[in-house]
Amino acid sequence: MASPEAHMEIARLFAERNGEDVPLATARRNWEADAAKLELPEGAQFRPAIAGGVPAEWVEMPDANPRRVFLFLHGGGYNAGSPKTHRKLAAYLARATGMKLLLPDYRLAPEHPFPAAVKDALLAFGWLLSEGFKPSDIVVGGDSAGGGLALSMLLALREAGAEMPRAAVLLAPWTDLTVSSRSYERLRDNDPIINPERLRRAGEWYAGRRDPRDPMASPMFADLAGLPPMLIHAGGGEVMVDDSTLFAERAQAAGCKVTLKVWPELWHVFHHAVPDVPEANDAIAEIGDFVKAAFGTGDE
Repeated sequence: MASPEAHMEIARLFAERNGEDVPLATARRNWEADAAKLELPEGAQFRPAIAGGVPAEWVEMPDANPRRVFLFLHGGGYNAGSPKTHRKLAAYLARATGMKLLLPDYRLAPEHPFPAAVKDALLAFGWLLSEGFKPSDIVVGGDSAGGGLALSMLLALREAGAEMPRAAVLLAPWTDLTVSSRSYERLRDNDPIINPERLRRAGEWYAGRRDPRDPMASPMFADLAGLPPMLIHAGGGEVMVDDSTLFAERAQAAGCKVTLKVWPELWHVFHHAVPDVPEANDAIAEIGDFVKAAFGTGDE
């Protein structure tokens, strides 16, 4: 059973759900304006950076380990979102993991379709290496489209024969641009955020002239062998839940170490509701525990 706070948030999201399409530029501005009103955890600091030519933002909390970094790729259907929309979530993740966090402002579709975002993610990762971080110092992750993008980046690194990052944290990753799994219809009426038709259009924008089943754009269809340990979270009430559960099954079958948790009744990337919803707090704490365990007690 979800908490009373979670049920209240679900009701609020349904009440505020906009049934009308708004221009993409307006949606982007509105999201950043709403995010600017959110209360950030005490002590959070934000600094601009240029990560291999990609605009980015450092997010730091007090007592962060300067030798470890969390490369986090924001969600937003590959067509919206920015470091500004994800400052709150990023700050809580930085605090829970005890790491510096880098938020790249990667290029968005439809202006910049696949593989522009993948190239930007790789540039940011390469820049971290040039700054003296080793792959084993880095955790990568993202939410929604950002989770899918993190996986695409990992697949590209593997294909290049590069050393893998320490671990990956994927919050409701979008792993299948075709929007074809059964949960999209099964849970359509339960999801207060995602409309399958709009998501399919977002997938078309991102894929551009490429096949949306391209494994580098839709990691669900990739050979997943050789990826680092992964933590995957999803909400049990979101239409995208199969993008997490089916992907986790395929990754495990390929020999990957995967920790999957589906939170009953919850919505897409409910982590944004920290600190007001107990499940979001628990999920953030679990991410911190996973990351710390990935480094080990004596691995400083």
